[in-house]
Amino acid sequence: MLTARQKTVALLTLCLLPLAPVPAQASAGSADRAAGGQLQRRPVVLVHGYNADPGVWGSLRGDLRAAGYTDAELFSWGYDTHQSVNEVLAGRLASYVDEVRRRTGADRVDIVSHSFGSLVSRWYVKFGGGTAAVDHWVSLAGPNHGTSTAWACALWDQACRDMTPNSYVQKNLASGDETPGAVTYATFWSHCDEVVNPDSSVPLTGATNTAVGCLAHNDLLGDPATKAGVRAFLAS
Repeated sequence: MLTARQKTVALLTLCLLPLAPVPAQASAGSADRAAGGQLQRRPVVLVHGYNADPGVWGSLRGDLRAAGYTDAELFSWGYDTHQSVNEVLAGRLASYVDEVRRRTGADRVDIVSHSFGSLVSRWYVKFGGGTAAVDHWVSLAGPNHGTSTAWACALWDQACRDMTPNSYVQKNLASGDETPGAVTYATFWSHCDEVVNPDSSVPLTGATNTAVGCLAHNDLLGDPATKAGVRAFLAS
């Protein structure tokens, strides 16, 4: 049970995430194509976390561009993070991925998610048809088995309720195969994460689970070693 002081600290941590300007999205039909009209790489869909926006992906987008991706192959999905994972957000992500596939002509996309975005994208993959549309899936500091800090805002916020241990969302995502289909899964987690409690909530059975050392929750977004691990995984 969290003390009143711990609940206050957890709530502030959840709510005061750094925001940044939203980068421009790729325009329809603008993806670079190699001979034969095929994409040079699978498009990457970036799914931010709770109380954030697509601007948090600036550092990783820069690294991916340096590795050869074009802006036409990088898509940052923005959404209202205070809504239900299973009733609202996973379906909207499914529509967004379908649109990315339509724009680019790609059969599958890769998804990289942070924090709460991991639950949204996992629900889409497991229950929303994503196993047929996603090739690689990445979770950075995702509360994949719940986090006790979410109790601090669960009383009034549906997303926080979804993040609490043993919530409806958590129970269904943990049921059966945690990493279903032909999708290749990876997680990156820190043993100093102040938001995900316990730290062991992040790894998934059947995924490549990588410990990144002692990093704060949001520091995984810009950590050079973590970003290098994401790039290597997407290239595998």
